[in-house]
Amino acid sequence: MESRPPLPPFDHASATQKVRLAEDAWNSRDPDRVIQVYTPDTLWRNRSEFPVGRDEVHEFLCRKWQKELEYRLIKELWAFTDNRIAVRFMYEWHDDSGNWFRSHGNENWEFNEFGLMARRFASINDQPIKETDRKFFWPLGRRPDDHPSLSALGF
Repeated sequence: MESRPPLPPFDHASATQKVRLAEDAWNSRDPDRVIQVYTPDTLWRNRSEFPVGRDEVHEFLCRKWQKELEYRLIKELWAFTDNRIAVRFMYEWHDDSGNWFRSHGNENWEFNEFGLMARRFASINDQPIKETDRKFFWPLGRRPDDHPSLSALGF
């Protein structure tokens, strides 16, 4: 089976690295890239959707990024143990009418022994914001290393 280091059991450094790798993949907005970190039979809860397996996750991500334009995400480690990681996150995006949103929430992740995510449970809230209230301005793609974290931004 394929492997996606860092592998469990996690320590602070490896959990932090895993979170940043996930953030980088999601900021690519490339469903083909993102699904590679999940088990073939991954189980998700994302708002009111419950995709199962890479194919359904791929379809979900395609729909997501067709709706959520100029998507920029920051994830931050919240807690970890053995093969589980909890993160908090925030992302900004706009719809096709130019309405801006800040989506924030928490995710619980469970990994198999190969470092693939087997389960992902996300709780997300969307907050309408004015374009002038945005905080995430880096060019689309990976967040620069010198961009402030959620904690540094006061979130």
